[in-house]
Amino acid sequence: MPRLFLGLILALTSVWCAQAADLTDQIQKRYDTLQSFRGFFLQKLTNASSREVQERLGTITFARPRFIRWETTSPETELLIIGQDTVWEYFPEEETVYRYTVEQVLSSKTMIRFLSGEANLKDDFTVTDLGMDGDFKHLKLIPKEPEPNLVEGEIWVRPGQDMLEKIKLVDFFGNINELELTGLQLDVPVDQKEFTLDPPKGTEILEGPAE
Repeated sequence: MPRLFLGLILALTSVWCAQAADLTDQIQKRYDTLQSFRGFFLQKLTNASSREVQERLGTITFARPRFIRWETTSPETELLIIGQDTVWEYFPEEETVYRYTVEQVLSSKTMIRFLSGEANLKDDFTVTDLGMDGDFKHLKLIPKEPEPNLVEGEIWVRPGQDMLEKIKLVDFFGNINELELTGLQLDVPVDQKEFTLDPPKGTEILEGPAE
């Protein structure tokens, strides 16, 4: 009996791994061919020590190859723009904007890497298929090379659309970053001006920290 049970477990594991590999291939192919998308987001940030949860609402626009406009509208207005060569992080109420290089942001802003397709699920993670969760396929991700900003993650993908609609990331300290996308419009026209920023007069421009 133990050998039969072990054989069953190994067989099921191989099926789950194959299913996960097939799905990650589909997701990667979708992001490789995606030209643009727009949508709304709900972000929840959970502090591991205090268990305090911060919620943020806003909109996101993506255009190939990796342009992103991430605009938080609640509880405060913030704007993150990833353009051709420059990244702007603008805080209107503080009249302050931080300027980074694209490489700085894509190497440190973990959630942004997922949304832009820069995080390669198949190459960068060990993926486990957790089955269906409502209308979504649910996958667990363990980085092959863990880093302080990411030790494990989960994603939810709607079958047939192959877009990451829910993402949960956990860092070394147990802090949780969750994102849910709604109202997604795929391959829509996007004006490249959306990925540029002309800071208003009087705005203090600060250079982001070096890598």
